[in-house]
Amino acid sequence: QLQLVESGGGLVQPGGSLTLSCAASGKAFDVYNMEWYRQVAGKEREFVASITRESKLDYLESVKGRFTISRDNAKNMVFLQMNSLEPGDTAVYSCHANFGLRQYWGKGTQVTVSS
Repeated sequence: QLQLVESGGGLVQPGGSLTLSCAASGKAFDVYNMEWYRQVAGKEREFVASITRESKLDYLESVKGRFTISRDNAKNMVFLQMNSLEPGDTAVYSCHANFGLRQYWGKGTQVTVSS
């Protein structure tokens, strides 16, 4: 079982940057595919980025070139570097771990992009 805790959210001006972190506690972190999702109140949760156990990357089209996902298996952490932030990026960002039937979510961290 994994527990996931996100951090690094906050208020940033358009064009600014933030780095989100997701700390995992539990065993065998390196076997999990790790993902970031985001959700705006009243809307469906949206996939943002993923990094597989083999470090294969995938991104939501609208964040390509602006966001970078990475992981540090030695520290049981996954990161989301977000640059050139736009008001449309405002959401609660959550970390997700999946390995077959094992699915775990963090509680999320709020990112607000506003002037």
